[in-house]
This record gives sequence, structure tokens and C-alpha cells, in this order.
Amino acid sequence: MKTVRLTVAQALIKFLDNQYIEFDGKVTKFVEGIFGIFGHGNVLGIGQALEQDSGNLIVRQGRNEQGMAHVAIGFAKQNLRKKIYACTSSVGPGAANMITAAATATATANRIPLLLLPGDVFATRQPDPVLQQIEQFHDLSISTNDAFKAVSKYWDRVSRPEQLMTACINAMRVLTDPADTGAVTLALPQDVQAEAYDFPEYFLQKRVHRIERTLPTEPMLKSAIELIMSSKKPLIICGGGVRYSEAAEQLKHFAETFHIPFAETQAGKSAVVSEHSFNVGGVGETGCLAANLLAKEADLIIGIGTRYTDFTTSSKWIFQNPEVKFLNINIARFDAYKLDGVQVVADAKETLEKLTALLSPTGYRYRAQWGNSISEAKAQFKQELQRIYHATYTEKDFIPEVNDALDREKVYEEFIKLTQSCLTQSRVLGIINETLGENDIIVGAAGSLPGDLQRAWQSKGENTYHLEYGYSCMGYEVNAALGAKLAQSEKEVYALLGDGSYMMLHSELVTSVQENKKINIVLFDNMTNGCINNLQIGNGMDSFATEFRFRNPQTNKLDGGFVPVDFAMNAASYGCKTYKVTTEEELYAALADAKKQNVSTLIDIKVLPKTMIHGYGSWWHVGVAEVSEKETIRKAHENSVKHINEARRY
Repeated sequence: MKTVRLTVAQALIKFLDNQYIEFDGKVTKFVEGIFGIFGHGNVLGIGQALEQDSGNLIVRQGRNEQGMAHVAIGFAKQNLRKKIYACTSSVGPGAANMITAAATATATANRIPLLLLPGDVFATRQPDPVLQQIEQFHDLSISTNDAFKAVSKYWDRVSRPEQLMTACINAMRVLTDPADTGAVTLALPQDVQAEAYDFPEYFLQKRVHRIERTLPTEPMLKSAIELIMSSKKPLIICGGGVRYSEAAEQLKHFAETFHIPFAETQAGKSAVVSEHSFNVGGVGETGCLAANLLAKEADLIIGIGTRYTDFTTSSKWIFQNPEVKFLNINIARFDAYKLDGVQVVADAKETLEKLTALLSPTGYRYRAQWGNSISEAKAQFKQELQRIYHATYTEKDFIPEVNDALDREKVYEEFIKLTQSCLTQSRVLGIINETLGENDIIVGAAGSLPGDLQRAWQSKGENTYHLEYGYSCMGYEVNAALGAKLAQSEKEVYALLGDGSYMMLHSELVTSVQENKKINIVLFDNMTNGCINNLQIGNGMDSFATEFRFRNPQTNKLDGGFVPVDFAMNAASYGCKTYKVTTEEELYAALADAKKQNVSTLIDIKVLPKTMIHGYGSWWHVGVAEVSEKETIRKAHENSVKHINEARRY
């Protein structure tokens, strides 16, 4: 047996550089490179190995460990999980920073492959407690990295050199598994990283991992056919699995052949362009008018590659037909079992092709019986879209019939006086949607924008809508936009986010400047955590610690004036081209000029708070206080109980 004497870190780098995937007969390199922030726990191990010979791996420098891991997630997501970046950090705070990103990638959230390589405390324990080591009196084997166990699909600690081999093989097993992928953590004690071992050459050879298309069985197809044939008004829910399976054409053909409308989840949106005649838009709590109207009538829900999150199902309430049934087509058996649906545990593309062939013969003559309902719902939605995209703050839509109407008027007056802007969030989105090209990518994650985008954004091109809403992680947007840009550098990428998310984390904006990878930050500054503020108000509360206000010395509460922030000045200090926007004319001009730039840009838009788009006949189950001194909260609780009693229990 031929061997090569290498350190554990050197062997790891050579191994990663030789990993490939095969999908539909095409072989591509799987690991593009490594993002690293080096400390004493990894710089002389992985850092030394990369400095000596990184092979074809691209080494990129992160600014914040969570931020760089978000870049890696955005890169993998935009590459439809076919390519990844690994991320390395020192043990301690560096590793802890990546835990949030690990949860964003997995913890049954977004199912995106993410390889984390945090340094770890000494396996020998000779220098204990080493810098950044947490000592647990009851168990000295515990380090910060044990916290990754809760959010990793695979976790391992390489405490001896020979353990690296099985750890790496298992890491690749999970990272390339379409049903079970997510965050993989290999904790690497810093002394073991530097330890030498005679690794067999076959461990370091080129390895191709096949991503297979799991075929549906005949009994699965038979059950699916029987369910479809017995339905009159089926509705498809297009989830992220449609995109990852690259099944968009098959979905369109299936919908067109049998006249079945399809709605979109956040992950499924832009698998097919919005103007398609059977695409009825986002569904559920953040769904649009068309999809939610049809969802309440549907007698069969065909979920394709969806996890059925509470936002998709409106907390299992939106499907109001008492006879509704569920057909679940999903590569993950776990998801296929949800809502007591008929399970087709198989690849979306293969399943749609086979179902189309089986339903097409003249003996079946199946056709959904929606009549004109689909076109009528889309026409209503189109009319509503024009209304909300041109709505001004003076219209009644932004002053609903709740007790805070007078307070809102005061907030508007205060905000306009401070910023000279009376732009509404929905109008700004309308202008952006109108202006961006069909190949431009938008990235989002948290706050009120994902809801507004799913309700109203019209996708002009396929795979151009990049939302992280499984974990709804504030701070994902800017950093993942860089990941999307690294994945498709020829495209313009726009991160749409609020001021709260920007302040939470935007570290890799600097990396985009360093790498000359231009991204565009479109920042909605309403001086408020607007989504949660809206949730408070909608459930009978007053604004409480969600508006960004100075502490009032008279009341000793956060009810003073708004705290203004110049985000354009902040981004300019990083080297970005920046714009300040308070009018429609300035927004049009900024978007046009930003497209001409070669450096990253930030458009600082002052947007009136409380002007997001309202829901369309949906409900979201949140914990409303059962006992309260306020009548409005008591009524909100009564409303919640009413909806709970109307929803499915599991």
C-alpha cells in the first residue's frame, strides 16, 4: 500500500481538492474553496496546509465567521447545492459565531450543504486550559464545538490522525445527499491538525459522488394517480425541491397538461417565472391574493419538494376545504409524511415525468375542474398588484381599523419631518421590481421584506429569487449576496434588507470590495424592526422596543425620538458607491447608476414605517397572551383561539 506522509491538515486539504459530484452524467468539482478567519487554533494547521499547497481550492478571507458561512450558504444555494465553500475558524468565539450559520443551513431548515472546519482544544490536554477554551468541570472533553451537534447533520471530532479518513468520507456522504444534506462539522484539535501520519494514496485520489435521482415505485405512483383522479380542484405547491431537482420544465408541462395551478413557497419562487399562466404566486401567511383564494377551495394539495412550514400552510389553516387531501412528492421521507399525505419519496423531476405519462393516455382524460377560477384569481391579483405598488401613505390601506391609527399618523409626521421622505415600502418595491432586469438576482431573509416579496414580487427570470426563510436569519442578506455573486458572477445581485438586518451583520460587504465582486445593497431604513412591530400592533399591543428610539429621560423608556443612521456614509467608508434616497426620482436614478458601477453599491432608502403589504386571508399562529389588561389583546387572543379550532391539529 502506497502512503504519503502529511499532516492531518495537509491531508484534509488534498482530500477536499479532489471531491467531485456527478449529476445527470455531468461531473463537476464540488469544493470550490475555503473561507477562513485564522486564529491560534487553525492558522498553523489548516492555514499552513493552505499556504503550502492549496491545489485548486480558492482561499478567501472572511470578516466575521457567521458572515463568511452565510456567503458559503448563499453560494451553495445559488449553485442548487452542487458546489460548496468550506469555512474554517479558530475554536472559541470564532467557532461559536458559525453556529447560527450552521442552523441556517440545516436543523431541518434550508437543507443546504455547509462544511465547517473549526479548530478545537488540544487533544493531549497538555496546555489546558488553552486560550479560548471553555472548561466544563464535569466533562473535560467538551468544547465550544459540541454546541454544533444540535445544528449539524453530521458532527465529528478528529482526535487522532487516522480518524480523519472516516470523518471525511462521512462528511461527503451527508453533504452530497439531497435528502439529508445540511451543515457538517469536523472539529479539528489544533495539535492534531499539525500531527503527521502516513495516509494511503487511495484516500487522496479523485472521488466522484453521484447525486442519484431516486425513482418512485409503482405502488407510490398508483396511489398518487388514484388521488389525483379523485380530485376536482388540485393545487400544486412548488417548493425548493423543484429547483434543486431542476424540475421546472416538468412542473410547467404537468400544470399545462392537466390544468393544475401551482403556488410557490419562498424556496420555490422563481423556479418558474411569475407570468406563467398557471403560476398563482406565493401561498400561506405571506401568500398573495391569487394563491390564497385557490388554496381555500382546493380538494387536493400536491406538495412538491416542500417542508410545509407554518408560513406555507398558514399554520395548517389556509386549506379550508373539509375534504382536502395531500399528495407529498419529496426526496426526504421525513417531509413526505407531513399532513398525513400520500407519500411519494422520490426525485421531483422523475416523478413529474412519470405522473404525466401515466395520466396522459386517453383512457384517463384527466383535467382539473377549476374552470375560470385560475385566470380570474390571477386577474384579481394583477389588479391588486398595481394598487399596492402605487399606494401612498395617505391611503386608508396603511391606516387600518385598529386603535393605533392616530399613533401611526404621529409616527408618519415625525418620520417625514426627520427624513423628508414619504416613500412607502410597497411603492419602493414596485419601482425596484419594474427596474431590475430578468436575469438580476435578489437576495433576502428576514423582517417584513420576505413577506412583501412573496406576496408581490414578480420573478422575470428563473432562479433569480434567493430567499432564506426557513431560519429567517437576520444578517444573511448582504453576506449571502456575495455568495450568489461568486456563484454567478456575470449577474447583478441585489440584497434587499431592512436597517435592523443590516446592523445585525453585513461584514462581507467589505470582502466583496476586497474580492472585486460587486453586489448591490438596497436598504429599507424605517428606523424600526418593522416586521415585529407590525406583529405587535396586529395583535393588540402598542409599539414596544421595536422602534429604534432614544431613551426618554422624562419617562426612562425607549419612547424618545427616532435614532437616525446614515447608512450611506457607513458603506462609503468601506469603499462602496452609495446613494441617499428620499424620493421616487432619486430611487430611479440610484438604481440606474448602481448598475453601471464596478464596485459594490448601497442605496440608503428612507421608507415610512408601517407601510408593508398586508396579508391576504391568512393567519399565523403566534403566542398571544391569554390574560391581559388591554381589551385589544384579549380580542386578539379570542381570534387566535377561533383560528386554532379551525386549523389541522398536526
